[in-house]
Amino acid sequence: MGVLKKFEQRLEGLVNGTFAKVFKSEVQPVEIAGALQRECDNNATIWNRDRTVVPNDFIVELSAPDYERLSPYSGQLGDELAGMVRDYAKQQRYTFMGPIKVHLEKADDLDTGLYRVRSRTLASSSSQQAPQGPPQAPPPGPAAAPGRPGPQGGYGYPPAAPPAGAPPMPAAPPPGGYGYPQPAAARPPQAPAAGGRTRYWIEINGTRHQISRPTLVLGRSTDADVRIDDPGVSRRHCEIRTGTPSTISDLGSTNGIVVDGQHTTRATLRDGSRIVVGSTTVIYRQAEG
Repeated sequence: MGVLKKFEQRLEGLVNGTFAKVFKSEVQPVEIAGALQRECDNNATIWNRDRTVVPNDFIVELSAPDYERLSPYSGQLGDELAGMVRDYAKQQRYTFMGPIKVHLEKADDLDTGLYRVRSRTLASSSSQQAPQGPPQAPPPGPAAAPGRPGPQGGYGYPPAAPPAGAPPMPAAPPPGGYGYPQPAAARPPQAPAAGGRTRYWIEINGTRHQISRPTLVLGRSTDADVRIDDPGVSRRHCEIRTGTPSTISDLGSTNGIVVDGQHTTRATLRDGSRIVVGSTTVIYRQAEG
């Protein structure tokens, strides 16, 4: 049984008790759980053959109405979500640098039903050994040189691979801030990738999802690369293929896809293309370097 399904079943047993009012909220706990799984996947850092480290400290930003409904139960809900993250990490063979914590915060710029997830890796003060997964620590290496930037962090920006000949990764990650991307106007410019490589990503409800593989499947299933919790979206709704040009194809969905205002089964994508699946709008992005 999948981790998300187990999480749903645990909460179902509380519907007539503590969580009865929570389920009236536009944002459902299982949506947040799925977003936390994706946050782990998109920020996983491979330390060695047997250890992949993921964030352990999460903030879930909610609209004012959703926060007012959920905040009275934030302690118990945070514990349940942390337990779900722990189960998912065990399933994926991820490890942590410290205890898992999930916090709820109010964001005045979000409308009801919208949310954001930010994360960071915080090392335990008593031990840097992860509580899950293989017991060995990463191979020792020299301390980071002064002024040397830490690995790129943030949702949609997994740390880049070190250049050839670079010293091993230090025994502990440099301190970092929460990883949710800043708005475009405030986001610092990214350093160009070697060779002018094209970057691809999509944006859904203000959340950015990097496309790091040639194909990306969108759907309602937890098996989809990007899960969209929308009753009008099929389990495997459509697939984006990056390239020159990038394309999108319907995967036999019930309601089809609309690309730049045209109902279609296959279309060419350009930077800024608007894709509608169910009642959800997906914006396709690409940029050089």
